[in-house]
Amino acid sequence: MHRDLQGEHWLVRIFLGESDRYHGRPLYLAIIERLRREGFAGATAFHGVAGFGAHSVIHTTQILRLSADLPVVIEVVETEDHVERLKTILDEMLGDGLVTLERVRVLKYAAK
Repeated sequence: MHRDLQGEHWLVRIFLGESDRYHGRPLYLAIIERLRREGFAGATAFHGVAGFGAHSVIHTTQILRLSADLPVVIEVVETEDHVERLKTILDEMLGDGLVTLERVRVLKYAAK
């Protein structure tokens, strides 16, 4: 199913840890698969090389301080209606984490 996104929309960033789980699966993957099933336009997960959050524990890829919980950020650009649905999904799936929301202008969104 192809959707058209142009103009003013919302960028949602979901910050979580690589070791976070949902029903035994990596949380970031479970969220992305759920959004695909529910018809969202797209989502991308990025692995961070270092970071810290609410607990102030530094997680890094440095060999001497190898972390099992590197930062992961999922980005989703969507309409306001889909963002409202996303809030409900995250209430269900996300325990600890940070979610940010900002207005963005989509210049191009096209399937190849």
